[in-house]
Amino acid sequence: MEKTQTLEEFYKTKFKWIPAELKEGLGHFNVFELDPFVGKNAKPIPYNRKDFYKITLIKGNNRIHYADKTVDSPQCCLLFGNPMIPYSWEPLDDHQSGYFCIFTEDFFNHFGNIKEYPVFKPGGDKVFVLNETTESEVTEIFKHLQAEIQSDYQFKYDVIRNLVYELVHKAQKMQPASAAADTKSNAAMRTTAMFIELLERQFPIESVHQQVKLKTPAEFAGQLAIHVNHLNKSVKSVMGKTTSKVIAERLAQEARALLKHTNWNVSEISWCLGFEELAHFIHFFKRFNNTTPTVFRG
Repeated sequence: MEKTQTLEEFYKTKFKWIPAELKEGLGHFNVFELDPFVGKNAKPIPYNRKDFYKITLIKGNNRIHYADKTVDSPQCCLLFGNPMIPYSWEPLDDHQSGYFCIFTEDFFNHFGNIKEYPVFKPGGDKVFVLNETTESEVTEIFKHLQAEIQSDYQFKYDVIRNLVYELVHKAQKMQPASAAADTKSNAAMRTTAMFIELLERQFPIESVHQQVKLKTPAEFAGQLAIHVNHLNKSVKSVMGKTTSKVIAERLAQEARALLKHTNWNVSEISWCLGFEELAHFIHFFKRFNNTTPTVFRG
């Protein structure tokens, strides 16, 4: 399996440029037609993890691989990708088309918890086969996403978030595709899912009196009643990252959200995120964002 693809690498590979907001650590969303990326001359789609979320409408005969499952889709399907699960698809004919949208978790900060939906959770169904009616409905949603992203409407990103949620809910009302490969439960994925759920319970931070309590792999392992080595091995095998890095990235994400969406001072935010010394928080924030909390807030 190839290494995890970042959003920056996606844009460099496909377009030879990187959107400015990615460099600034802000939430990101974009939508594309699939046609330019498929067909006889297209590069093989690697089986790997991406560090962003992706929803793809695939029209054509395909074989989709995700986690330990393989699903055949002879006509049209909707594929949900998340940073925790490696995936790819194998075109089985030359007639391929569709759409896809990509976004970061930060894009949904304070607009619901996108990763809590079953289509994005480890172990949940990721592929949904569409009939003519649902294919038409999903196609219209993607066309609407394209129109909104290109518009000058001041609140277009609120509209876009609603449309993404519409895709999520439409899929969850469908009958999921049946897996063609081994469907035995994956212990590592279950352990990782429990760890992620425990991590996410600490967020969002909504009060200056609310503090993160679990900050280390050992503390999470203790709560899950498992050995820390088992937790670390499971998280690494599923997410391609160490447990410490997953925790740190989530703290950094919440730090950016609090700096952007609250008027709390930096010391208050530092305490909420579990840092005993302000200097430690500033050093941590600079490591993930290449700037200080004060400069980031502007």
